[in-house]
Amino acid sequence: MKDETRLIHTGRRPAAHSGAVNVPVYRASTIIHPTVAALEAGNQEFTYGRRGTPTTRGLEASICALEAVSRTALTPSGLSACTAALMSVLKAGDHLLMVDTVYGPTRIFCKTTLKDFGVSTTYYAPGTTPDALHALMQPNTKAVFLESPGSGTFEVQDLPALAAVAHAGGASVLVDNTWATPLLCKPLLLGADLSINAATKYIVGHADALLGTITANETHVARMMDFHGRFGLTVSGDDAYLGQRGLRTMAIRLARHQETALKLAAWFSARPEVTRVLYPALPADPGHALWKRDFRGASGLFGVELKPCAQSAVAAMLDGFELFGMGWSWGGFESLAVTTKIVRKIDGGYRPAGPLLRFHAGLEDADDLIADLATGFDRLNGATP
Repeated sequence: MKDETRLIHTGRRPAAHSGAVNVPVYRASTIIHPTVAALEAGNQEFTYGRRGTPTTRGLEASICALEAVSRTALTPSGLSACTAALMSVLKAGDHLLMVDTVYGPTRIFCKTTLKDFGVSTTYYAPGTTPDALHALMQPNTKAVFLESPGSGTFEVQDLPALAAVAHAGGASVLVDNTWATPLLCKPLLLGADLSINAATKYIVGHADALLGTITANETHVARMMDFHGRFGLTVSGDDAYLGQRGLRTMAIRLARHQETALKLAAWFSARPEVTRVLYPALPADPGHALWKRDFRGASGLFGVELKPCAQSAVAAMLDGFELFGMGWSWGGFESLAVTTKIVRKIDGGYRPAGPLLRFHAGLEDADDLIADLATGFDRLNGATP
């Protein structure tokens, strides 16, 4: 089956649920065992709500089918998926190589919790070559973390090449794949050990549930599931159901997100107020060749660097939008626009000279969105001294 078909048919068991097309919402803590022997053996399909229900297992099965592996664990949020994945491969005294364009809360986790637990972190530029990564490897480097495209600036990393270096040095490779989802990019097939998704975004797709996923290859399943169980990570049946519901339409939604994003990106590129559009699907983007090699498509999230102007002018632009909301998440049906503050530890990554905005192209009509943006630029120009 192709992935678009897997999205529709995997994780469903109508015969086990009185013919229901979707796996119903199971709200369960206690699971009854029929005998003492069954209770003590613990080998029923379901033993305790925290360890899984038909609703959570259905979503896990669907994600596994997309990732082309056998085990996925659900977590309460995208951030918890990032942190749990890191903790499953690191211990006191270990060293982590973290891409400098990582999601801000993951960076905070590295400089606080991981540091408190005795794990040191070195940041590397998203464009780091395999040789340069090899030079950064230490005897105690146990994990290399990628986020591709990177948060805020959308650089694409050469996952296969970097993974080969990491594995040669004895390190696990973790990838935050939220931008693309496992529909558009499959990190485990490109060399990663753990693929992480903030399912809150495109998998849920409707801005109404928090959810994370961690999918492991065969060498990392046992420790990932062990950590997941020991830390009591679980999600409600309601949230898992919303994830499964969103997954069924993700292919057609992502296609529309990309179509609209490309149209908006081309429009932005022609605006005199814009210095650069950051979107790997654009042929002029520095990461386009890697994106074309490793990705099946693009999502609706991209960046726009404006020419230098006052923050008050940027605020005037954003405050007056009718169709673009301002909110920190993305991946839902709605269009969003926010200002982006770039935090970097090292040189070598893209640093904008003017204000940087992040846009999410939703499912609205593209021409309506462009009209909203055009009036936004009128406000920006009117407020610029």
